[in-house]
Amino acid sequence: MEIKIKAIHFDATEKLEDFIEKKVSKLEQFHDGILRTDIVLKVVKPETVKNKNASIRLNIKNGECFAEKTCNTFEEAIDNAVNALEKQLIKIKEKSRTK
Repeated sequence: MEIKIKAIHFDATEKLEDFIEKKVSKLEQFHDGILRTDIVLKVVKPETVKNKNASIRLNIKNGECFAEKTCNTFEEAIDNAVNALEKQLIKIKEKSRTK
């Protein structure tokens, strides 16, 4: 699986990128057909409490999945988005089994 991380208007630290890659790579256990993952990180203006936005788009064999979360930290936003994607991938896999 190819993982692309794009940070808009700031530089993501290596620690943050490692965290993201670790979390996103766990999605492969829910669906083996993930081709590419695009992650976009941005700081939402104005500078409020919940201003860290993370969006994850998974390109899978028969379509794509998308999740976007805004939280206090990028780690929390990635966690929540990955959890949402897990649910989507499980649902997709269940649908394909019933066919």
